[in-house]
Amino acid sequence: MKPASVGRALRLGARTTVAMGMAAVGLGIAPAFAEEQQTDQLWIQHPYEPTVTVAPEGGTGQYRDLPVGLYHDDSAYAVTDGRLTVDVSGLAEVAEVAWPENCVPSGSTAVCSVPEVPILTDDYEEQVRLKVRALPGTASGAQGKITYEATAKGGPDGELVAPHNSFDTTVTVGSGPDLGVVQPDKLVGVRPGGSLTAPFAVTNTGNEPAQGFNVRMWGTYGLEFATKYPQCAYTPTGGEGEAAPMTVVTCAFDTVVAPGATAGLPAPLKLDVADHALYELFGYSVEPGAGATDIQADDNYGAWPIEAVNTADFAVRGDTVRGKAGSKVTATVRFLNRGPAWVGHIGSGDPAAVVSFHVPKGTAATAVPDLCEPRSVEGGSLEERLGAPRYDCYLPLWVKQDSRTALPFQLEISRVVPGATGKIVAHPGWGPSFPFDPKSRNNTAQVVVNP
Repeated sequence: MKPASVGRALRLGARTTVAMGMAAVGLGIAPAFAEEQQTDQLWIQHPYEPTVTVAPEGGTGQYRDLPVGLYHDDSAYAVTDGRLTVDVSGLAEVAEVAWPENCVPSGSTAVCSVPEVPILTDDYEEQVRLKVRALPGTASGAQGKITYEATAKGGPDGELVAPHNSFDTTVTVGSGPDLGVVQPDKLVGVRPGGSLTAPFAVTNTGNEPAQGFNVRMWGTYGLEFATKYPQCAYTPTGGEGEAAPMTVVTCAFDTVVAPGATAGLPAPLKLDVADHALYELFGYSVEPGAGATDIQADDNYGAWPIEAVNTADFAVRGDTVRGKAGSKVTATVRFLNRGPAWVGHIGSGDPAAVVSFHVPKGTAATAVPDLCEPRSVEGGSLEERLGAPRYDCYLPLWVKQDSRTALPFQLEISRVVPGATGKIVAHPGWGPSFPFDPKSRNNTAQVVVNP
């Protein structure tokens, strides 16, 4: 099946696709898929291996939410009247399901309605909220299965069908602590130089107490942990290559978290927002202490995106070189972040910037920086690394304020073209321009050969 994480995947490996798309635009050629027959596919999003707690002796078990939903691929089509068939016969003598209002049960199956089926986006939400709990007397370790099928109206043929026998959830009955944290909403409009109180709370939805809990936290380069706890160790890390600079904090707290209880940190966690802050991230995870295993770890992680009100002035600088026909010269392309903010695309993994260099006429590149990839004039990918008419240089996903990157190109002058120029452009890996850059004019420069 097609996993939901596709829509949120890091895009570090998509450079060739982007370059080819830019090539099509530059040449004025319609993309090839415009001439092909469009297709669409219906998918089911569901939990894979959830755990429910054993029922207490003489009582009933706790319900666990099982969100299930439909989505499709092609936004060109409106897809409606989704029908999700849920078969819980595989849960017999293990667990039971409580059906939501949009499901009509009949025996061990139910048909659930989804009036409008969306495409998969970052804000996607499942439309069917099942609840499942262990039956009284079911032992820890018992398992059962839920299967799904789906249809909907729309797509190129008027009807979409999800792949048969492809979607199921294995429910396991377990016993132990189940710690979880809440995912906070993105915070925007933060002023550099100020401070924030980080949201943090851990809840135990398991059936056994957690004998303490361990916490791992991290803050990106524009955040500083102003509150220090004696139970924690603070380690600066990253700052080289693709590894962005950040602070990692590891803690062990002895607070017992009873079933149904919520615990916090010993004191509110204050984060200072640095003057160079822009796109920041505070992340954290929890696990039970004393060597215990969390019976459902998929809700043990949280991330708080923080966007500061700040700017970063990206700029490029060219070079002037001279030489005779047959000689080799070095032209250095330079990228600068004049600040005041650093830029780190921690969430997306996109390069902080791409620097495109068009090789001047009468010359050929005989040595290029490792960060740079050969392209056609329009941006299409090329196999031969040397002698390309253009190079796209992908910076790491982060650049500090006041940083400088030198990109030396060795050029062989095949013939003297007086005043030959090669354009240099800094641009995002995705999108037309840098939203944080107040001075876009200095995003271009040129290399001049034999002025």
